[in-house]
Amino acid sequence: MAKILIVDDERAIRNTLREILEYEDYEVEDVDNGIDGLECIKKNDLDLVLCDIKMNRMDGMEVLSEGLAIKPDLPFIMISGHGTIETAVEASKKGAYDFISKPPDLNRLLITVRNALERGNLVTETKVLKRKVSKVREILGSSPAINKIKDTIHRVAPTDARVLITGANGSGKELVARWLHEKSHRANGPIIEVNCAAIPSELIESELFGHEKGSFTSAVKQRIGKFEQANGGTLFLDEIGDMSHSAQAKVLRALQESKITRVGGEKEIEVDVRVVAATNKDLLKEIELGNFRMDLYHRLSVILIHVPPLSERKDDIPIIAQSFCEEVCAEYGMPVKKFSEGAMEALKSLQWTGNIRELRNMIERLIILSDKTITEGDVYTFANPSGPQSADSQEATVPGARMDFDKFSSFQEYKDQAEKEYIKYKLEKNNWNVSKTADDIDIQRSHLYSKIDKYGLKRSE
Repeated sequence: MAKILIVDDERAIRNTLREILEYEDYEVEDVDNGIDGLECIKKNDLDLVLCDIKMNRMDGMEVLSEGLAIKPDLPFIMISGHGTIETAVEASKKGAYDFISKPPDLNRLLITVRNALERGNLVTETKVLKRKVSKVREILGSSPAINKIKDTIHRVAPTDARVLITGANGSGKELVARWLHEKSHRANGPIIEVNCAAIPSELIESELFGHEKGSFTSAVKQRIGKFEQANGGTLFLDEIGDMSHSAQAKVLRALQESKITRVGGEKEIEVDVRVVAATNKDLLKEIELGNFRMDLYHRLSVILIHVPPLSERKDDIPIIAQSFCEEVCAEYGMPVKKFSEGAMEALKSLQWTGNIRELRNMIERLIILSDKTITEGDVYTFANPSGPQSADSQEATVPGARMDFDKFSSFQEYKDQAEKEYIKYKLEKNNWNVSKTADDIDIQRSHLYSKIDKYGLKRSE
């Protein structure tokens, strides 16, 4: 249900608008002055504002400007009994969605409200889709290490300084790289990612710099490399510590001269690229071992950002876990599940060897296998952490014998078995009342019948 705020100093107008909008099933708030209106905008999640222009304590145009400064995507429909073309144009320039004269025509008002709400929904959906496509999510957490990373990104992103990001696998190095691009003046350009560890050493040069037709046996046509694809944007070299020596030499030259040459080609091609690199290795040790060029290291590490492992910032786990929970539940189209206090403490107690990536996978597993509220027992039973468990944690499980996890050859096999045991336990607990059990575990009754049939569950005689 859309929530609409009416800001008007005339009680009769407020009452009329409220009656019309509530009849159309909108939720309505109303205030008689602009100052209270701005407070309402700050505190409430509104979908639309209907605002009078001529008011005593604060002019409607001021409310419009300050309201959009607080929430830039909030649609405003301005209303005035002294409407002129000049007033309407001024309101539009300041960001109003539309302008309506008093007394408002009922049909036009409702159509304008409906269109404004649809536009607001489209703006929100567009932002969500852009965020999904760009793979940029918020950097969650408020630990000193995370705050330092955010501050560094804020300072460094607007420049073209090269950045080297270090940290363990799954700690969030790619996210930092994407935010460096997102907050830079290159944000409208491409960000091209190259996983140096995933490309065979004999192909890395072709991947980075491209090749000309016939330059080697399988080069049946010309290929544009990642440096050229990233022209005007950012090139993210992930796991650069695994790059071959010959490719390192060419990357160094490209950084020094801002020029590249395709494999098998002679022409030099100018490229305007900002390079951000990441590694899970200690590059200084790799230099000592002769695996990495020192001159390339110094070229890449103008700015160093270290992303700490999750085990060093466990106070950030609750906010990250909650965010993943909302995300996964939205993907599966189910109500957002809650964590008990014990569950959050259990998550914080685990050894997160896989860092953020491992936490994301565990949250998804808990969403699938647990009840409406995720408990401490669910965490220790379903999460199956890779690290050792304490004696206390082993006791904090849901009813039933603990599973032998080694007998499962895949996660799907484990998930099916756990789901079967869970549904069987809930059915027996509810004396095989399918409707009550479906409501208890928050799935449709038809879905539960399908699960009973799938696993061949039968009531004990």
